[in-house]
Amino acid sequence: MMKDSQELQTLIIDCHTHLWNVGKHLGTAFVNDYVRVYNRAADTLESTPDIHLRGIQGADRAVVLGFKSLALGVSVPNEYVARYVDEHPDRLIGFCSVDPNDPQAASELRRNVTDLHLNGVKLAPIYQHFDPNSEIAGKVFATAQELEIPVLIHQGTTFVENAPLRYAYPSMLDEVATHYPDLKMIVAHLGHPWEDETIALIRKQRNVYADISALYFRPYRFYLKLVTCLEYGVTHKLLFGSDFPFSTPKKTLASLNDVNDFAAESAPRIPNDVLISIVEKNALTVFKK
Repeated sequence: MMKDSQELQTLIIDCHTHLWNVGKHLGTAFVNDYVRVYNRAADTLESTPDIHLRGIQGADRAVVLGFKSLALGVSVPNEYVARYVDEHPDRLIGFCSVDPNDPQAASELRRNVTDLHLNGVKLAPIYQHFDPNSEIAGKVFATAQELEIPVLIHQGTTFVENAPLRYAYPSMLDEVATHYPDLKMIVAHLGHPWEDETIALIRKQRNVYADISALYFRPYRFYLKLVTCLEYGVTHKLLFGSDFPFSTPKKTLASLNDVNDFAAESAPRIPNDVLISIVEKNALTVFKK
């Protein structure tokens, strides 16, 4: 990738990072499932402002995500995100989170944007236990479209046990995109493990994108899915992301640098200019503000 690329005066935006205090903001079940599945200590999840700022080195700017789930007892206050972003306005882009099951979700979203000056919203049907095509979800999507802010949506699997897979399939967003054609949506993690559904979706729907965060943990699959994106002509809709604290921008950049190591003699290679665009250009179409 960038091994033989010229240096470009561009902006590397990490469009997927988390901010939270494990003990204060994440529910016990969420943390326990992380420890059980990954066999790691809970403190490896920590992402307080000082840890986050050190962890995002390698990116010029980073999207900082709120996270709220009534079902899981997770609540990263949007004010917490806003305060941190306000301290580093040249480095950070703040996204709030609202839970569509909250009757006040749409009005809360409006307040987060107008009063807290947050620039997008994070949703996660699998964590928040809602159908993306439900009436309650529609109110939030309609408000986001009206406010002209992007929605980053976790539409894929998870390590959390109490998270219904029936709400996780990326193809569920097809009707959402049709009903709200001006709404920009970013599907987290390329909708893993249903990446092919996401690829079909982002090719079909003009304002739906996907990020590549946390995909390189399965490096051969990562390479294959990037080849599929190349073959379907959607690489310009892939956004760079790390999923900090699960990974870092530097590690994700290194994985992209080595992605063609899996290409056999006659296998397709991901062109260098495509990889540079994912890292340095594509996000600018979403984060124009």
